[in-house]
Amino acid sequence: MSLESFIEQQIKKAIAEGEFDDLPGKGKPVDLRAYFDAPEDLRMAYSILKDANIIPEEMQLLKDIEALKAQLETCSDREQRNQIEKAITEKRLAFNLLMENQRRKK
Repeated sequence: MSLESFIEQQIKKAIAEGEFDDLPGKGKPVDLRAYFDAPEDLRMAYSILKDANIIPEEMQLLKDIEALKAQLETCSDREQRNQIEKAITEKRLAFNLLMENQRRKK
């Protein structure tokens, strides 16, 4: 049995056993625009970072701000609200400084 036919057989077996039924994005088209929009020499590096769930610092700051806003909506303790608002302000400042530094580098 060749390697190709063995692989084909294993795939058919997995499909028959439903091992592919709960995959994320099942039934949706694969969007590869971001991959092909990236410069060719950076595609592999971007793919590795994405697979490792590593995101740029500015994106992490935006995610943190959104999470803090969600916390703020459900918080009823005044002292805790003040701490969350302070954290949001600090994250926004860090984001703005980071973006300003990037603009200056260009």
